[in-house]
Amino acid sequence: MAQKQKKIILKSLEEIALMQQSARLVSQTLAEVARHIRPGVTTLQLDALAETYIRDHGGEPGFKGLYGCPSTLLTSVNEVVIHGLPTDKPLEDGDIVGVDCGVKMNGYYGDHAYTFEVGEVAPETRQLLQVTKESLYLAIAQARQGNRVGDIGHAVQQYCEAAGYSIVREFVGHGLGRDLHEAPELPNYGRRGHGKQLQNGMTLAIEPMVNMGRRDVRMLPDKWTIVARDGKPSAHYEHNIAIWEGLPVVLSTFDYIEDVLGLDYTTPRVAVPGLIATLPKRVV
Repeated sequence: MAQKQKKIILKSLEEIALMQQSARLVSQTLAEVARHIRPGVTTLQLDALAETYIRDHGGEPGFKGLYGCPSTLLTSVNEVVIHGLPTDKPLEDGDIVGVDCGVKMNGYYGDHAYTFEVGEVAPETRQLLQVTKESLYLAIAQARQGNRVGDIGHAVQQYCEAAGYSIVREFVGHGLGRDLHEAPELPNYGRRGHGKQLQNGMTLAIEPMVNMGRRDVRMLPDKWTIVARDGKPSAHYEHNIAIWEGLPVVLSTFDYIEDVLGLDYTTPRVAVPGLIATLPKRVV
């Protein structure tokens, strides 16, 4: 979601540790959602259980009420790119559903997303999901002090377009902190060495949005739901990261989700050097 450009707010190590708590509650909430995703379940049911889980664990839904959002989750099924509102329509075998979740806790936001398979998904759709998720980690690897915003977007664009997919241009990743959307904006396309320079203390939500077909999108009459114009599937993955000691620290995690799903990998099947997974123990 794009926002007006503001001054970039750098965070202290203590603030980043608080943001990690918020991000991890999102991770745990998405894992709880993963336990219930199956044919016949509605996204309204998933939304209700997510809100209960967040509140029971000391957080507040980060999206609900913000910008008029009516729900805790944004649930994007098949050709829906992002911002799908939960409905009472049951999920069907072969669907995919991108679940975007936000939490506010300790004054800071966590905000990330995962695209789930429902039942038995077509191999070409599963490949879209895998490539999109891998592009996220390649983008994270570029989020280091001295690089630029264009390096992050270029990593996503190059990898996904080489696989035959297209990059949504109208919506972007963003800074994250006490506000859900802070500077800078993080397009999923770009040129190496261009854009704002990345600094120690930046906290970011990196979120590739990738279409199987053409990149063109449109908004539905509800003024929220964004769909691929050609009706082909779209994938969305998002992590929260901080730049500390020059390198990206991943504050959120897919491990909880993928444990629930029974996947035998929790790291990308691409070479991503230089990632560090945790903050110094004195603040965790």
